[in-house]
Amino acid sequence: MPIRQMKESSEQHLVIKSHLQNTMNTVQRPPKTAQNGKGPPQAHEPHNNTKQPHNQATSPPSKNRGRRRGRGGKKSDQLDVCMRPSSRPCTVAHKPVNQASCGMEMAFPTSSKSLNFAPRPGYGQVGTKCIVKANHFFAQLPDKDLNQYDVTITPEVASRTVNRAIIAELVRLYKESDLGTRLPAYDGRKSLYTAGELPFAWKEFVVKLVDEEDGINGPKRQREYKVVIKFVARANMHHLGQFLAGKRADAPQEALQILDIVLRELSSKRYCPIGRSFFSPDIRAPQRLGDGLESWCGFYQSIRPTQMGLSLNIDMASAAFIEPLPVIEFVAQLLGKDVLSRPLSDSDRVKIKKALRGVKVEVTHRGNVRRKYRVSGLTSQPTRELVFPVDDNSTMKSVVEYFQEMYSFTIQHTHLPCLQVGNQKKANYLPMEACKIVEGQRYTKRLNERQITALLKVTCQRPRDRENDILQTVQHNAYDQDPYAKEFGIKISEKLASVEARILPAPWLKYHETGKEKDCLPQVGQWNMMNKKMINGMTVSRWACINFSRSVQESVARGFCNELAQMCQVSGMEFNPEPVIPIYSARPEQVEKALKHVYHASMKTKGKELELLLAILPDNNGSLYGDLKRICETDLGLISQCCLTKHVFKISKQYLANVALKINVKMGGRNTVLLDAISCRIPLVSDIPTIIFGADVTHPENGEDSSPSIAAVVASQDWPEVTKYAGLVCAQAHRQELIQDLYKTWHDPVRGTVSGGMIRDLLISFRKATGQKPLRIIFYRDGVSEGQFYQVLLYELDAIRKACASLEPNYQPLVTFIVVQKRHHTRLFANNHRDRSSTDKSGNILPGTVVDSKICHPSEFDFYLCSHAGIQGTSRPAHYHVLWDENNFTADGIQSLTNNLCYTYARCTRSVSVVPPAYYAHLAAFRARFYLEPEMQDNNSSTGAGSGQAKGGGTKAAGESGVRPLPALKENVKRVMFYC
Repeated sequence: MPIRQMKESSEQHLVIKSHLQNTMNTVQRPPKTAQNGKGPPQAHEPHNNTKQPHNQATSPPSKNRGRRRGRGGKKSDQLDVCMRPSSRPCTVAHKPVNQASCGMEMAFPTSSKSLNFAPRPGYGQVGTKCIVKANHFFAQLPDKDLNQYDVTITPEVASRTVNRAIIAELVRLYKESDLGTRLPAYDGRKSLYTAGELPFAWKEFVVKLVDEEDGINGPKRQREYKVVIKFVARANMHHLGQFLAGKRADAPQEALQILDIVLRELSSKRYCPIGRSFFSPDIRAPQRLGDGLESWCGFYQSIRPTQMGLSLNIDMASAAFIEPLPVIEFVAQLLGKDVLSRPLSDSDRVKIKKALRGVKVEVTHRGNVRRKYRVSGLTSQPTRELVFPVDDNSTMKSVVEYFQEMYSFTIQHTHLPCLQVGNQKKANYLPMEACKIVEGQRYTKRLNERQITALLKVTCQRPRDRENDILQTVQHNAYDQDPYAKEFGIKISEKLASVEARILPAPWLKYHETGKEKDCLPQVGQWNMMNKKMINGMTVSRWACINFSRSVQESVARGFCNELAQMCQVSGMEFNPEPVIPIYSARPEQVEKALKHVYHASMKTKGKELELLLAILPDNNGSLYGDLKRICETDLGLISQCCLTKHVFKISKQYLANVALKINVKMGGRNTVLLDAISCRIPLVSDIPTIIFGADVTHPENGEDSSPSIAAVVASQDWPEVTKYAGLVCAQAHRQELIQDLYKTWHDPVRGTVSGGMIRDLLISFRKATGQKPLRIIFYRDGVSEGQFYQVLLYELDAIRKACASLEPNYQPLVTFIVVQKRHHTRLFANNHRDRSSTDKSGNILPGTVVDSKICHPSEFDFYLCSHAGIQGTSRPAHYHVLWDENNFTADGIQSLTNNLCYTYARCTRSVSVVPPAYYAHLAAFRARFYLEPEMQDNNSSTGAGSGQAKGGGTKAAGESGVRPLPALKENVKRVMFYC
């Protein structure tokens, strides 16, 4: 059985600062070797050969390559560094490497106006060709002029829904007259769009809007609005046509935005719009998620520029909504039905307040009058104790009496508090049983585990079912009958786009020579550890186990540890079968005390520190896992491996083999490496010392308004293997996407201006680990949306440049900067679902499927890669966008490298969906959130904590950025890849 990835949280690996010598290593290039035949490619003896690798020589020149001509460099002596057994450098003929100078000669653009992204160097040819279907629908460009008008509504309205109602009434009244029969599209805010000009450049209208919430029989309130419409600009459709044809590099965002709004107009009236998606309880029956929530199905829709022209990207979507229940029922679901007959505790009141604050409710005690209010809080007293003044003489009346006399409404549950609606200065009281939650309110707070599981059951669709639902959505939307699409001359195909794709071959993996199988060719994205031994198995002599689970007896824990030790030995590690002290049992609430006890008790045995701590945790352990990791890694300096109770009782070989993989890399070992890497046959990696970075920023969840964002950067520390990654993390300003500490300088009273930052530290650690200076940088950047491409590239590439220049005046390695995106809505389906040879077991497209035509960018260097085999649901391909490429990668070069790296992920024997350096960066950033000090999480404090270093020195000094730095990792923890 293949070993699936286990869900143990992330950890990051840090480095020790040192001075990089101001020298240049001689470099050597390998011969190009083709991989043919069924067996693994044979490693050739290196020989003198000064030819460049094939894909480098034939690659067309990049636009930004010309900026780096005339790179002069110096040769130097090799550093005397002890290399690990499998870390031998590739050796072929000596050839000097040119380097660009820094400073003013770099000619790197300083604004997005002068920056062009890397152009597509051609299309990939490697792999088995096939046809896949994509959820993109061809959109025919309109031949009409598109005009934009500014809309000003007085008095100003905050609600888009009300704004839309005002403009809808205006169109109803004036379409045939003042608007010249035009049917405009409206964005709900400040802009109105038309196909062709309106008969005026400026005009003021008066619109009266009836408040439908004031009941059916009685008099309804009318509100009067003044609407001014003023011509702003005409969209350049010729520019859009040239861009789609690949003749212009800059996208006409205004034209694309107009077309997107036009195609969303009808759906905005039919459904509940949220972001770029639309939801409705009528698309599919809502499913209960528990605690007063339900899931609504919907669809995502976005117009996209592609090589086939404009395409409409349609995908299925689901989201959690608050059930439109009577508030009293909602509270009963939240707290249990007995809440209707018992007094509320303080914690009950807090829970209700958190759940209902900001929620819109409508009154039900006034017959047809359904006035709506937004909940601002909860009364501290029960309803029966609430009184308020009813006149200027401060005559007091109870809420119970008022509702009985005014509305003949008897409040039954007087022990419950009232809802407070309105603002704090003039808050109104509404009894819970007189209110109902308004339909169509999305729940934006954090879901609990049970709700997440229920929502995933709804969203998890097999590929064939998802494809059918997408097609049904397109047919139901009937774009050919859409009056707005007709008005603007937009035609949408109802067929999924057929796209040419290729299935890249899986790479051969190398294991230890002492195993029965010394190498392995994965099949359909997976393999196993049977008959194989880790290529670099580590030694664990001193370990201990601590048991936090009451249900696990000592004998059971001992049996589990024995089985795990045996599996580590079978997998290629040297693992002492006996712990240094007996298994120690402890309560979760005493985690710190227990960890320190085990740590000190182990030290007393021969006076040596523990190498590994095993921890058995309850299945539902709350904050225990995070607390344990924080204490072990920032206080005690312990490498830990956590195991859940359910796995201890059900000891499976697959699980144990998975844990053994994780333990080995946490101890500093390697599980496997690419055969091409140790044979020096990876183009543009094996020829010269190359470092591969991964970077990500994770932001606080919705509702956390001031918690810091966490940035993480990892970098390969072995060449030519590129398998081990060290990492750094830092806390930075809330929701800041740019990584602030890639490079930084500060003033030291003794040393003067000092340089530092994550890139610089990782470059230094690479030099210390390999004895080589990186001469090429490949930077995978995760978590960047399209709107931030320019900003992130300008800031972060500049930081990379400065970090390199700070190490040595003429040190400027060639950089390739690639954005990795998973949060997109492109899905790829097999052309024929019945053809078993074209799908994996889950019905998804085969791992290694790559697409770089038709649905990709008209001129820029991007591709979709599904590098993993599906397990359940529909696989989501990763989208890679090469923004900057000084290494002149061919399409095949970067696609094959990325796909092959996906087979080197350390935690499982499966290829993964995202390139490992980006994956590791995400894990490191996620782990670092456990390191936030408890008071920082609760109060979001911004005061300093003394040390200016985060986990390994990646954070600014306290007070410098208003963000408290993370606690520093212990030195022995920094040296290993422990976040796996």
